[in-house]
Amino acid sequence: MSKIRRGNGLSLEWHSLDCLNWPEEYPYKPEVKFAAWHDGACLHLHFSVEEGDVRAECTEDRQPIWNDACVEFFFAPREDGIYYNLECNSLGKIYLCRGRDRNEREHLSEEDYSAVKRTASSVVGGRWEMKLDIPASIYGLGSFDGLRAKGNFYKCGNKCQVPHFLSYAPIATPKPDFHRPEFFTELEFEDLS
Repeated sequence: MSKIRRGNGLSLEWHSLDCLNWPEEYPYKPEVKFAAWHDGACLHLHFSVEEGDVRAECTEDRQPIWNDACVEFFFAPREDGIYYNLECNSLGKIYLCRGRDRNEREHLSEEDYSAVKRTASSVVGGRWEMKLDIPASIYGLGSFDGLRAKGNFYKCGNKCQVPHFLSYAPIATPKPDFHRPEFFTELEFEDLS
């Protein structure tokens, strides 16, 4: 996907999140799809997941969400080397940081955490959905209109009964590592103005 359309979310364009980058060690592949659109002021993400084990032990923001059944969006809105990681479990708890690599991450403010609206479905037989509304201001932007950026979408569960690591754009590393902006894909935000 190179274009994130401007719209109201009524006609969703779904994309499979199915790159199994480390199949020898982590062959499990839950069924995951996502839709992304924006309205200028806000980026809207809708994830739909079907998996065997929906681990949800993190009950507060800022906890190690990646250990639970988790969907993620990593985003580099500028070419300054800083990227943002937004990670969300099935309860709608998030982990939201920025930095230049995996080791030097800085949490965003409480106001930024609160500004990300989350709508979680109930978990039914391993199926769950998550909707995230992310204001442009979280990323220091005035609008998403016409933005050219980079990012990737992920699904993981480091401590689920069957650990798994899926991505939208492929990652060429010997072991799971989502903090690799060199493998982010191009994202172009549609501008209708």
